[in-house]
Amino acid sequence: MHADLSPLIAATAHWLNNAYPACGGALSSALCEVQARQAVTVAAWLRYPTAMDAALVGMSGPGGSARLDWITGADGAPTADDEDAWRSWVDEVVASWAACLLVDEELAALAVDALVEGDHAASVPVEFRRLVTPDDRDRRAAALLRHPDLLAPVAELHHAQLLDRLRPGQALVA
Repeated sequence: MHADLSPLIAATAHWLNNAYPACGGALSSALCEVQARQAVTVAAWLRYPTAMDAALVGMSGPGGSARLDWITGADGAPTADDEDAWRSWVDEVVASWAACLLVDEELAALAVDALVEGDHAASVPVEFRRLVTPDDRDRRAAALLRHPDLLAPVAELHHAQLLDRLRPGQALVA
């Protein structure tokens, strides 16, 4: 059982990086990956705020990337080997929420502030600077990952749910 959500976070961040790759070289790729991982971590911690929520999604699985692949046009023939097995750990809602956070820094700041209501942020020191206050280098590296028009089909899937979750009094409602 993965109460820390690490498989879900890794797979969903990987999906975002594949769908909206970095613009530039190795440093840009690293910066883009960090931004995707921070957005996905915040989204996952909001979606599954307690250790029990995380354990339940670890047991049942998050659903996979099939719909996201179809929406972004990345769907293709499944491969015969296990190279795409990570896709089963992609969480559509988390990817959608992360997309919302990547295109709206004010919403991202609200989301980070809301993390105090869950179990995850209490256990480790966290900083989400590249998500909440990206600099020019971060923006250039993640130009596709932060482009509102490109992310719109994914962000719109569960945007209303994210706004509901961030409304006062919605703590620990997954």
